[in-house]
Amino acid sequence: MAVRHTLPLSASDLHLSYLDWGAATGEPILLLHGLADHAGVWQPVGEALAAAGFRAIAPDLRGHGDSSKPPQGYDCQTIISDLQALLRHLGYESAHILGHSWTGKVVPIWMRQHPQQFRSAILVDPFFIGKIPKWSRVTFPLLYRVLPFLQAMGPFPSHDAAVTQAKTLKQYRGWSEHQQQVFEDSLEQKADGTWGSKFTTAARDGIFEDVMVVDGLTEPLTVPTLLIKPEGGLNRTQWQLKPYYRYLKHLQVCDVPGNHWAFLVEPTPFIETLLRFLKQQP
Repeated sequence: MAVRHTLPLSASDLHLSYLDWGAATGEPILLLHGLADHAGVWQPVGEALAAAGFRAIAPDLRGHGDSSKPPQGYDCQTIISDLQALLRHLGYESAHILGHSWTGKVVPIWMRQHPQQFRSAILVDPFFIGKIPKWSRVTFPLLYRVLPFLQAMGPFPSHDAAVTQAKTLKQYRGWSEHQQQVFEDSLEQKADGTWGSKFTTAARDGIFEDVMVVDGLTEPLTVPTLLIKPEGGLNRTQWQLKPYYRYLKHLQVCDVPGNHWAFLVEPTPFIETLLRFLKQQP
C-alpha cells in the first residue's frame, strides 16, 4: 500500500503531496504524471515496483491533485526545482526518473541540466518533444477543447455528468476499478455546486505557455534512457522519433499495447517492460 506524505517547499507556503511505495532501502524511482493527472495513476506500477524491491515515489505536481495550486510557477525550471527538493528531502542524490506525456518533456530538460541526478530515465509517450513559435499560442484555446487529458476538467453540473464524460475518454477505456478510483481522486465539488478537476486553469495555462515553446532535446545525452511507445500513443512516425534517436545516446525503444495512458489501460505489459529495463541498470 502507498503511504501519502506532504513536503513543505522552502521559502514559500506551498507543499507537494506524494505517494510512497516500498522500503526506504529500495532503489528509488520517481514517477511523474502527465498534464491534469495525479500520483494515483501510478498505483499498480508503484505496487509492482515495491514488490520487485524498488522504492517508488509519485508526487502530485504543483497545480495537480492534493499539492498546492499557486496562480503561477508552472514553468519547467520551477517544476524541476520542486522535484529536486523532493529528492533532497528523501535523502537521494539520484534516482531513476520516469516522466509521462508533459513530464516526458520535462525529464530530458532536467537530465540535460543535471545528468548526475539520473540513474536512468524513462520517457512514456512524451507530449511534443520539440517546440512551436510563440505566435502559435493563439491556437491553445482550441487545444484545450480537444485534448482528451483536458476534457475531464469540467465544470460539470453533477457528479453523474462528470462520470458520464469520463467513461468516453481514452485514459479510462475499460473503466476498471483502478481507473474509477483515479477519476474520483481527481474530482472535487466546487464552491458553486458544480464538479470539476482538482487540476487548475492556472496550471493548464502556465504549463502550455512554457512547455510548448521550449525544446526538450537539444544536445547529446548519455544517461541510459527507455522510450516507452504505446501502439496507440502520440509518437508514431519516424519524424516524431528522430530527436530521440539523434540525442539520446543510450536509448532503448519499446512498444507496448494500449494508448497514451498504457499504464492505465494495459498495465501488465507496461509494468513488465519497465521492470525489464530497470533490472538491466547497474
